[in-house]
Amino acid sequence: MNDMSLKIGPLPDRTPQKLTLLMDPLLITELEDYAHVHSRINGNDVSAQALVPHMLEAFMASDTGFRKARKAMVSRSRNI
Repeated sequence: MNDMSLKIGPLPDRTPQKLTLLMDPLLITELEDYAHVHSRINGNDVSAQALVPHMLEAFMASDTGFRKARKAMVSRSRNI
């Protein structure tokens, strides 16, 4: 079985990573308020901590400048 290969190779590590942040108290309050509004709208309790990764992912996905710069950076590193 070692000589077999599939089109889909090893899957990337999807283990959550811990990141500790220091934030301004006003931002913490706004994140908690956002979580409260989100919970009310969607009918289930969710914490700000649970929402932050989704917020960051959505922000980065919508930043076209970042996507272009990252693509160029990856292309340059492959050509080295």
